[in-house]
Order: sequence, then structure tokens, then C-alpha cells
Amino acid sequence: MSWKAQIGAAATRIAPYVQRTPVMITQSFGLSYSIEMKLEQLQHTGTFKARGAFNTLLSGPVPQAGIVAASGGNHGAAVAFAAQKLGHSAHIFVPEMAGPSKIALIERTGAQLTVVKGEYANAADAAAEYEAASGAMQIHAYDAPATVAGQGTCLAEWDEQGLQADTVLIAVGGGGLIGGALGWLAGARKVVAVEPVTSCALNAALAKGMPCDVQVSGVAANALGARKIGQICYDLATEHSCESVLVTDEAITAAQKALWQERRLLVEPAGAAALAALMSGAYTPAKDERVAVLLCGANIAPDPLA
Repeated sequence: MSWKAQIGAAATRIAPYVQRTPVMITQSFGLSYSIEMKLEQLQHTGTFKARGAFNTLLSGPVPQAGIVAASGGNHGAAVAFAAQKLGHSAHIFVPEMAGPSKIALIERTGAQLTVVKGEYANAADAAAEYEAASGAMQIHAYDAPATVAGQGTCLAEWDEQGLQADTVLIAVGGGGLIGGALGWLAGARKVVAVEPVTSCALNAALAKGMPCDVQVSGVAANALGARKIGQICYDLATEHSCESVLVTDEAITAAQKALWQERRLLVEPAGAAALAALMSGAYTPAKDERVAVLLCGANIAPDPLA
């Protein structure tokens, strides 16, 4: 089954469980042109990741042992939320760098939570050990077909809402969201991958010709901090000649502030990364090129209303 067919089926499957997030067109942020934005930070648990979690859990049987997931924070919250809504137990492993805001979000779902030292890769190792010992079903954060198809529903929905852009800029961590976007768009629109200079797994893989390990740090590391890009994303990115650009932490923070100050949109650093590429000039549209930005996450730390 083609990616487009898988994503279409996923959209039908998860429709009763996810939010249809709004879109807007604005000329702001010091730019001389209008941009389309999809406000996916308004999705359940504050990110697009509920889409992949629900699609996975609704695609087949779930064992009695329940579900396990490793996460930098956002995926874990989405899996825990979906498990709660569908009546399954969940055990979530996150690294310390997930931060108190995302940890508290997971705790509120009632899922069992284990915080491990280190980064996402360490949480992934701990989750794999738990999976082997317990028989629980693992939901991968980004490199699994059901996850990627679920995330792709975000772009399918945006198309239904009248997306006009020639080019869509999307922040990249492990590659689930942009993989789904590439699978749905299938070359019909240009997709630009945006990563922090300090967490750039896709950019490094495209330069080397294969997924490879990178060092991870920076303001968006707890959402975009995958040590290695997913194979599914890498294959789709190479198939569709996905362009890759890098942004600094300073550019991300500036975009995050601009979204709040000019449009009262509160997003976490990862959610502002795609806009940062336009504001900083890391990506400059051609004359008359129409551009769109996906705002992907809202779980700012510390929680401003905690």
C-alpha cells in the first residue's frame, strides 16, 4: 500500500479521536511576504504526536501487558493520552532532559513513568528492556509505519483545509512528522526540513549518505534531539530530494518570542524552529514562492501557568 493510501486510511481511523487543528495566513514576523501556518500545537497534549499514537493503537490488538514508549517528552505524553482514552495501561520512559513541564503532562494521564539519566537514546534502551521483559507493545516515536502514517494525517488535513503553499517548512527530530508529510505530498509540494545546528540528524544523514549518530544539545533538544534519523524518514527524504537547512538556538528563540509577541501563539522551541528558518534567512523563498510553516509543539518549559 502506498504511503498516501496508508495516510488516508489513518485519517479515517483516528478522526473521532484527534483535533482538527486550525490554519491561518499572516504577514508578520518582519517578513515581506505572507505565510500559511497550521497550528498543530493545539492538538491533544500539545503536539502532532497524538495522531501517530492513536493510529498505532487503533491498527491492531494491544497485548494484556499494555504499551511502552520512549520519548523526549511529547511522544510519551501523546501515547499516554491515547492509551488512557482507549483503556490501555502505559509505561513511559523519558530522559531527565524532558524537563518538568513534559514530565508533569505525562503524569497527569495516569501512565506509569520512569525518568532515566541521559538523553532520548538512553530512554529508548530502557524501554526496549522493559518491552522484552514484560511483553508490552512498543510504540516507536518516529521510525514505525503506523507512527509515520498517523503523523502524515496532519498534512492530509491541511490539504483539505486549502493549503496553497508551494513549499512547506517542517521541524525535524527523528523524522516522523516530516516523513509523514513527504509520504502524503509525494513530491506535489516542496518540503524543507529545519533542524537546530546542535541537533541535526537528518542533515548529517543526507550529507553522509546514510543515517548516522550525531551529538544532541540545545534549546529544542527535548523535542528535536534524536541521535539518529529514522530510516523511514531518510528513505523518503532522499526519494523526494528534501532540502535541509539548519537554524541556531538564537534564531529559534527569536521566532518563539515573535510568535507570542505578534500573534499570541505560545509554542515550545521545537514548535518555532520552522519559522526560525524564514526569519533568520536560513531559507529564503524565491520571488512569488508561497510558503507555509507547521507549528508543531506547545509544551513550553517551564509551564507559564504552573
